[in-house]
Amino acid sequence: MKQVTAILIGAGLRGAEVYSEYAIKYPNEFRVVAVAEPDEKRRRIMAERHGIPAERQYESYEEILAAPRMADCAMVCTQDRLHYEPVKLALQKGYHVLCEKPMSPKKEEIIQMGMMAEKYHRVLSICHVLRYSPFFSKIKELLEQGRIGRLMSIQHMEQVGFWHHAHSFVRGNWRNSEETSPMILQKCCHDMDILLWLVGSPCRKVSSFGRLTYFKEENVPGREKKGEAAPEYCMDGCSYREECPFYAPRFYLEHPKAFGDGLVKAVTPSLEREDILKALEKGPYGRCVFRCDNNVVDHQIVNLEFENQVTASLTMSAFTNECRRSICLMGTEGEIRGDMEAGVIELFEFVSGNREKITLNTPTTGHSGSDEKIMKAFVELIASEKRQEATGAEKGARGESISSASVSVDSHLMALAAEEARVSGEVIDLKAYKEKLCGTVRGENEI
Repeated sequence: MKQVTAILIGAGLRGAEVYSEYAIKYPNEFRVVAVAEPDEKRRRIMAERHGIPAERQYESYEEILAAPRMADCAMVCTQDRLHYEPVKLALQKGYHVLCEKPMSPKKEEIIQMGMMAEKYHRVLSICHVLRYSPFFSKIKELLEQGRIGRLMSIQHMEQVGFWHHAHSFVRGNWRNSEETSPMILQKCCHDMDILLWLVGSPCRKVSSFGRLTYFKEENVPGREKKGEAAPEYCMDGCSYREECPFYAPRFYLEHPKAFGDGLVKAVTPSLEREDILKALEKGPYGRCVFRCDNNVVDHQIVNLEFENQVTASLTMSAFTNECRRSICLMGTEGEIRGDMEAGVIELFEFVSGNREKITLNTPTTGHSGSDEKIMKAFVELIASEKRQEATGAEKGARGESISSASVSVDSHLMALAAEEARVSGEVIDLKAYKEKLCGTVRGENEI
């Protein structure tokens, strides 16, 4: 396979620490040749790790995409609200694109992005990595084999983890839906996408309930005692540090996930104790979790009805010890239960009474190996596109990934409809919801 080259737009944790690492593990297959990142330290670290020369280090996506095309594809890993423009410009420039999820928090932009790949005859893949996981791939296989008869209902749980929620959705980049995305889109568009994929039918109706209940000012420890309330920053002599599970220095210096999953790098690129503590003193990740500017929910349920009459429920909660996904699929002839992080699937057949336990040999990091698998699939697809272009294949004879933008639109709209249903208390007819949006977009002729 010929080496595929890429530019990286956004050298944060996902862009630099996950997707670009494929080039380090498989240098014969993939190489990152340029980077655009406004943070000078992150840009420099990325450039040093991948041998990117100074003339190909840019501060913004506008700069890198104004330059002549210099690679086969672009990885767009900016913040949620900054996906649309670089994706559009990259496709126009002739790049194939891998875009981090969610596509956008704006419904109209999601619809437009679904149309873009066809318009520009390019690959546009969305990072719905769970479709590539051995766990969900096996469950999909069992369903297609008819092992539980006709699928009737699914219960799915997204256990966020108290520490992960505090890091990403209270103190971190995705704490405020006005700046990024609603929780159900940012964190759970993966889960919406998996439910849609497993059911294999369009979603018909959506309802949802949930709130921000705990991580807010009224729950500050000691608030009722005059002069004894927890301070704004953990390191300002907090009297409750021994009893608070969210005490920042303890997590970023002691919790295995802080280093194992690289979360501490969101605090500071340096892994030195002194630098971490310095960054926590007055930085966003050192704030009291009850004194942040967060507004996303900390617990939510979504109910879904599909056109093939399958029903599904999704529960998302911050109040769990571990960050993991579990699922139960109920069919007319059997039941499947699974734990993604454990890599265990249990199947029970009603007639025979047979029980089967399937243990998958999956990694414990990187969405159980899905992060590397999506990169492998994307790189192979772009290599195939290069071969077709070299042989003069007609435009439009384009391959698609199983997480292409065209199939990702529906799950994104499911998530946004769920948020609207949560706020309004109404049940949303998704078909009418989508038809109205598509009509508006086409009418405005914005792409």
